[in-house]
Amino acid sequence: MRRNLATRSFWAVVCCLTDLLPSPASAAGGEEHGLISLDWSLLIQGVNFLLLLVLLTKILYRPLLAKMNERTQAIQKSLDEAQQARAEAQKERDEFAAKIQAAYAEAQGIRAAALKDAADEQRRLVDAARAEAARLVASARQEMDQDVRRARQELRQEVADLAIAIVERLIKKSLNDADHRRVVDDAIARMGQKN
Repeated sequence: MRRNLATRSFWAVVCCLTDLLPSPASAAGGEEHGLISLDWSLLIQGVNFLLLLVLLTKILYRPLLAKMNERTQAIQKSLDEAQQARAEAQKERDEFAAKIQAAYAEAQGIRAAALKDAADEQRRLVDAARAEAARLVASARQEMDQDVRRARQELRQEVADLAIAIVERLIKKSLNDADHRRVVDDAIARMGQKN
């Protein structure tokens, strides 16, 4: 690139100098029509121009190229850092997505476990309630059976007392107490056989 630029600069200088030189016809006639006459001043001007060209190249062109290279490297470094940051951000995004997916799966597992526990607890409570209901029904039946037996016993006793009272009125003094008891016991035994 430098060689190409130097070559273009050289040819540009040569073209400018040829326009500034007087044509051969006018130089032969002694008339000067060009800006530069062909004498020692042309050589001095050429040397001055080359010195100026060398100084500008060293003072301006090379620092400019160095600055441009430095800027290019800084831009490339920034692009590399941006690419690295983009890759890192993508990696973090993927990690966060995986963490979110894992958290969602864990939440689904916790929810399923909670639903299972709730169903088990409900089943346990229903079974306990059924058992308690069965126990209460059995207890109520047992109490009812006891009440029925007690009522029958009381009814027998009342029937016996009534029978004794009726028999006493009918027989009044024909039987003694032992006979009365025997008659009552026979009546109770007959009633027990019927029930």
